[in-house]
Amino acid sequence: MRDLPTAVKPLLARFMSDAGAAVPLVALWAHGSLALGDYQSGRSDLDLVALVGTELDGAQQAELRAVHERLIADVPLARSLHCTYVPRGDATDTARRHPTWAQGEWFERPVTPVSRRELSMGAVVLHGPPPAGLLPGVSDRELAEFIRAELEDYWLPVTSSAKAGLWLQDIWVDLGMLTFARASVTLRDGRLITKRQALDELCSMGAPAAVVDDIRRRRYGTNLLKNPSASADRRARRAEQAREFVRAGITALLARDESPPPGPVPSSRLTRRPLPPA
Repeated sequence: MRDLPTAVKPLLARFMSDAGAAVPLVALWAHGSLALGDYQSGRSDLDLVALVGTELDGAQQAELRAVHERLIADVPLARSLHCTYVPRGDATDTARRHPTWAQGEWFERPVTPVSRRELSMGAVVLHGPPPAGLLPGVSDRELAEFIRAELEDYWLPVTSSAKAGLWLQDIWVDLGMLTFARASVTLRDGRLITKRQALDELCSMGAPAAVVDDIRRRRYGTNLLKNPSASADRRARRAEQAREFVRAGITALLARDESPPPGPVPSSRLTRRPLPPA
């Protein structure tokens, strides 16, 4: 197992212990920024996938939910810890929804093609065997189809003028701009890139410099008290610039890629995320 950031070691050790006491834990893998070498303590999520030895019943799911809630009560950093629990017998069903804790909620979702590609690129193995041979791989076509669907069905609608109010929030500016840049690179050449690399990509795409600098400051800066977007006027201008840039970019990207390759639609595409609240 590769060396972990010091800040997350105690949290992950306790999580493995507590989760392992609640369910038969076969393996635990980290993907996302921790696996890609771009983890920023207190700003990045801890994205985990747990392979468990049995289908989880109601009591086991309730205990896992309690594990997460206790962790958050004791360790504030645990708010960023997300985990999907995959029964070993169902690991090859890519459309199957699995019990998940994320963003303070318990729900079900599949392990997406992006997550599986991250795991295949270099999962951080926290416990048990590596994911190779235990989770299905991801073809370039499946990955591209999933990303196109996310852009068309989720991100394009939230860039409409009806959703303009969302973009007054930092999270929508950051996530929208970075997601578009990362998706563009993946559809162009099949690579997954980090958020840091996405900021450089945004610059090369002609994104509004002030917006890119604002995102870079929040994710990588040291003086978070300095906030050039604090005023209402600046926040409104930033929201409009970000939303319009992402909308125009997605529209152009999808127009260049209107005809997907022949063949059945991957099952993962049939899984949709709900629109955020207005």
